[in-house]
Amino acid sequence: MTEPSAAAAGSPGEKATTDDGFIVFDQISKRFGKNVVLDDLSFSVGSGERVTLIGPSGSGKTTILRMLMTLTKPDSGTIRVGEDYLYHEERNGELVKAGEQHVRKVRGRITMVFQQYNLFPNMRVLRNVTEAPVHVLGRSQDEAEERAKELLDMVGLGDKLRAYPSQLSGGQQQRVAIARALAMDPDILLLDEVTSALDPELAAEVLDVLRDIAKSSDITMLCVTHAMKFARDVSHRVLMFDQGKIIEAAPPAEIFDDPKQERTRTFLESVLDET
Repeated sequence: MTEPSAAAAGSPGEKATTDDGFIVFDQISKRFGKNVVLDDLSFSVGSGERVTLIGPSGSGKTTILRMLMTLTKPDSGTIRVGEDYLYHEERNGELVKAGEQHVRKVRGRITMVFQQYNLFPNMRVLRNVTEAPVHVLGRSQDEAEERAKELLDMVGLGDKLRAYPSQLSGGQQQRVAIARALAMDPDILLLDEVTSALDPELAAEVLDVLRDIAKSSDITMLCVTHAMKFARDVSHRVLMFDQGKIIEAAPPAEIFDDPKQERTRTFLESVLDET
């Protein structure tokens, strides 16, 4: 049985709507050895929708992001982004395994900000942001630098262009990583516990930047986080994961104020107690 659609809140067991949506996961399963991480999972996300994935560690949330980044392949099922499948191509009316060029093309619409900043330590801030647009997108150095400066201003680091990552705080490094992701002009931005390595004050700086991005852009966002206030503030939908399945999907006010599932309730109580 499939899970509720992220594009329309539903009750557990309701058939997912996979015909519609900008991102569509259809009957996705993934195992690591005997551990079932995703279990016949189906859900969709609309264009411009901001969806937060919550749930206990090991429930499959990060695996979903990694699949969209092509870092982890599903064992079965399909993923569609826009009109294109990510791991498959349509040939003569049938779905076949996609070639590397096709995968790279679809994957090029997506960027991700990880828990760790992964900046190039030997490059100054400006070059960290321009490197991929120049070498991957083929932009001129001048064009890439102009866009990078705009983005670094947006994240509050316009005065750090010449700094090296080691000269920045953790929060500043993560804001550079956000600017670097946006410099690729993605259709989809993935956020994987981006404040988990930061103390509360620095985490607040990063979350404020992401709130501004959410308010000022129509980018589609999938976010894995334990920052529940942030999830409430920016999300159109919240999906509660447990044991590789979506057990509840609803707007944030409903999930946080009146969860229907006891598992959701106990999880939120434990997370809110920690914070």
